[in-house]
Amino acid sequence: MSRLILVLGDQLTPTLSALREAEAGDVIVMAEVADEAAYVPHHPKKIAFLFAAMRKFAARLEADGYRVAYTRLDDPDNTGSIPGELLRRAEEVGAREVIATQPGEWRLIQLLDELPLTVRQRPDDRFVCSIPEFERWAEDRKTLRMEFFYREMRRKTGLLMVDGEPAGGQWNFDHENRKPAPDSIDHGGPMRFTPDETTEEVLALVERRFGNSFGDLRPFHFATDRGQARRALAHFVKHALPKFGDYQDAMLDGDRFLYHALISFYMNAGLLDPLEVCRAAEEAWHEGHAPLNAVEGFVRQIIGWREFMRGIYFLHGPDYTSRNVLGHDRDLPWFYWGGETKMRCIAKTVEQTKEEAYAHHIQRLMVTGNFALLAGIDPWQVHEWYLAVYADAYEWVEAPNVIGMSQFADGGVFASKPYVSSGNYIAKMADYCGQCHYSVKKKTGEGACPFNLLFWHFLNRHRARFENNPRMAQMYRTWDRMAEDRRDTVLAEAEGFLARMSAGEVV
Repeated sequence: MSRLILVLGDQLTPTLSALREAEAGDVIVMAEVADEAAYVPHHPKKIAFLFAAMRKFAARLEADGYRVAYTRLDDPDNTGSIPGELLRRAEEVGAREVIATQPGEWRLIQLLDELPLTVRQRPDDRFVCSIPEFERWAEDRKTLRMEFFYREMRRKTGLLMVDGEPAGGQWNFDHENRKPAPDSIDHGGPMRFTPDETTEEVLALVERRFGNSFGDLRPFHFATDRGQARRALAHFVKHALPKFGDYQDAMLDGDRFLYHALISFYMNAGLLDPLEVCRAAEEAWHEGHAPLNAVEGFVRQIIGWREFMRGIYFLHGPDYTSRNVLGHDRDLPWFYWGGETKMRCIAKTVEQTKEEAYAHHIQRLMVTGNFALLAGIDPWQVHEWYLAVYADAYEWVEAPNVIGMSQFADGGVFASKPYVSSGNYIAKMADYCGQCHYSVKKKTGEGACPFNLLFWHFLNRHRARFENNPRMAQMYRTWDRMAEDRRDTVLAEAEGFLARMSAGEVV
């Protein structure tokens, strides 16, 4: 009897654990379904990227001799959900068993568990660290810190290791990777691809079905198959990696990509293997093409943060995304969806997000994320926004970054303090402030930067939780040294700003 082999849209890897079990007569099930395209209002670019990549991957499987049952979004018999498609295909071929690689979010794992079929979920072994391995590492640790996990991954993979010791005599070169934005960038950006016939067909479909969603579908330049993704990786290593480390935290109004790779889309969908990516960067260091600080910083984001986020997500279970230890309950402001705001850093980051389905990690953490935390936005709404608007966002990686790192809503599972800052950090790392309606140098009064006001407002309202945090003690000492009337002015102006924002005024 035939079995069904499920391949999801972010599992486009020929060596997928479920595919490795396929036998003659088994049917590969792939489906473009409304439930997955719209459970949050995904960016049209993300939907188009996945549908085009799925269609090409299905064609490759068929060329390799697999029997594929592929459902397009506009197929008249499309049931609209992954469980519905599995039941439909099971009835068609008389199958009673489904082999699946474990999905990357609890929602789908639970949906598969509830199917009235025998569903065998295999581990997703496309990661360096398995879920049981992370659980063993985390067991009995008082604190979970990415840095120590990262060192274990370096030892396990051998990446940037020399005779059992870290290359260059240290594990982390982060202190060299915090240069402010340069005056100009001598890199033309990530490799762009002209849509082929398959991709154009998908773009037309997405325009019809998701034309009113937040985000610009065109121009569309993403890679949509493994060959293109490998070319995008090679382009980054050759042209951008050498300066990636220096400027990875910088932000420029006139250059959206700087020296970033923009390959997380491809890794997270399965078109690129994380170790393949890291080894390409490591080889550039061995050949003298890229400095160690750049390569180490890049490798750390992949086998460090990326793997660590996945471990945290699965360690803390399906309720993780509902955590809100700070009790933040303000609605996500309209300007996160493209509404007008006078805060130039927010406006430019959201504009870029709308047009590119991309913003780099500091724009996400220290601009949109920092503001949401300072303003007391409901972390669930913040999480849903990030999941919706970025093409590389899947819950296993997005939720810990937002709930844990960005919004501190988990109470510090792995972050030692909340990532909050006044406008000074943005002014140092970006050129947004020069043309802003607000003055980053003004702490109070007409035209004072809202980040300056909200920073102290945040610290004041959460004093009981954070004043004894060693990494925040200096901030509270500075606050306490302010004259009482100045503190009162700061808090009153911050409250006024938040009230105007909540009332729908342009702020």
